[in-house]
Amino acid sequence: MKAKRILAIVLALALVLALAACSSTGSGSDTDKKDDGGSTAAGGSVYWLNFKPELDETLQSLAAKYTEEKGVDVKVVTAASGTYSQTLTSEMDKSNPPTLFVIGNQQGVKDWKDYAIDLKDTAIANELNTDAYNLYDDTGKLVSIGYCYECYGIIANPDLIEKAGHTMDEIKDFAGLKAVAEDIHARAAELGFDAFSSSDMDDSSSWRFTGHMANLEYFYEERDAGGWTECPPSLTGKYMENFKNLYDLCINNSLTDPKDLATGGHDAENEFKTGKAAFFVNGSWEYAAVSADVPNATMIPYYCGVDGEEKAGLNCGTENCWAVNAKVSEADQQATIDFMVWLVTDADASAAMVEQLGIMPYKGAVESTNGFLNDAAKYTADGCYVMDWATNYQPNVDEYRAALVSALNAYNADQSDANWENVKTAFVDGWATQYAAANAS
Repeated sequence: MKAKRILAIVLALALVLALAACSSTGSGSDTDKKDDGGSTAAGGSVYWLNFKPELDETLQSLAAKYTEEKGVDVKVVTAASGTYSQTLTSEMDKSNPPTLFVIGNQQGVKDWKDYAIDLKDTAIANELNTDAYNLYDDTGKLVSIGYCYECYGIIANPDLIEKAGHTMDEIKDFAGLKAVAEDIHARAAELGFDAFSSSDMDDSSSWRFTGHMANLEYFYEERDAGGWTECPPSLTGKYMENFKNLYDLCINNSLTDPKDLATGGHDAENEFKTGKAAFFVNGSWEYAAVSADVPNATMIPYYCGVDGEEKAGLNCGTENCWAVNAKVSEADQQATIDFMVWLVTDADASAAMVEQLGIMPYKGAVESTNGFLNDAAKYTADGCYVMDWATNYQPNVDEYRAALVSALNAYNADQSDANWENVKTAFVDGWATQYAAANAS
C-alpha cells in the first residue's frame, strides 16, 4: 500500500509539472501573447499611422478585410489634419510604434531616415512603375516611396483647338504651342473664344504662376545639378528666359488684358468650362470640375523652349510617401510590406485606394478615373521625363512668392526690359535672400 501511495504521489507531481510546462509555452506566454499594439512575434502585424484624414474610412475597411482574409492584425490610426508630425513623434516613442508611416519630403528624410528601412529591392519597391516619387537620403538609401501623386500643367480643350483649324498633334514643344495660341488669339473675335483663360495675380490665382509655373525654372536647374536633396542656397536663373517664354504667352494671348490681372476677379476655371478659352493653367484636382463640361479635356506639359522638351512630361509630385519602421521586428516589417503589396495589387483594394487617391504609381494598381492623372501616366509610359515638384523647396514660401507677385504685377502693367529684370531679381536674388533668412542661426 505504501508503495502504491508513493507511486500515486510521483504520478501527481509529474502531472503538475507537465501542466506547468504546457502553460509556460502556450498562448498565454510572454513569447506569443499579443501586446497592446497587437503584435505577435511569430507572424508579425501592421500599424499604419495614416497621413490623410480623408482616407481613414477606406483604410479602416481595407484593414478589416485584410485581417479577415490573411489572418494578420492591421491597425490604422489617422492623425488629425495638420498634426501628423507631432503625432508621429509621440507614437514613435511608444513601445509599439507604427510599422508603416509617412516621410513626405527631404526635411522628413533628415528627421526620420534612421527610423526607415532601405526599401530598395523590396517586394513593394518592385511593384513601382516609376522612381519619380521616391525619396533617398544622402547615402542612396531608399527611405520612402510614393503611394499617390498629383500633377499640373496646361489643361487644353481639343475641340476648340480643332475648331480653330489645329490639332493637338501640333503641340509637341513650345514652338507648336506658341503657333497655335497666337493664331487663336489673333482670331479670337472671329472664333468666339481666346487662347488662354485669365492669369490673375490675386491670392486665389497667383500660386499657379509663382508656385507652379515657376517650377519649370527650378526643375531644369535641379536636373542640371543632378537632383536636389535639400534647398539650395541660391539659383543661377539659367532658365528664366524659358519661364518668360511661357508666362508671356499666357498673359498676352488671353481673354484678359495683362494690365487688369493685379486685382483678380476673373474666373479662369469658368472661362475654360464655358468654352471661352482653349487653355487653362492648373492641375489634376480640376478634373472633376472641368470634365463635366469639357469631357475630353487633356493636360499638356509646360512647354517653354528648353532643348529636348518634346520628351517632357507633366509636373508630378506628392508628399504621400510610405516608410517602413526600422525599429520594429523583422516579422512586423515583413507583415507591413506584404500588406503594402496587397494594397497595390489586389483588384478590389487598389480600386478602393485609387478612388480616394486619384492614381497610384504601381504596375498592378487599377487605372485612375482622373483623366489628367492618366495623361501624366501616359507621358511616363511613353518615356517622357517627369518634372518633379522642385517648387517645394521654395524658402520662406509666403515672403518669396509675395515679392514675385509684386514684381510680376509691375511687369504685367508695363512689359519693359527693366521690369523684367526686377522679376528676375525677385525670382533669383529673392531665393538667396529668403534662404538666408530661413537659415539664420
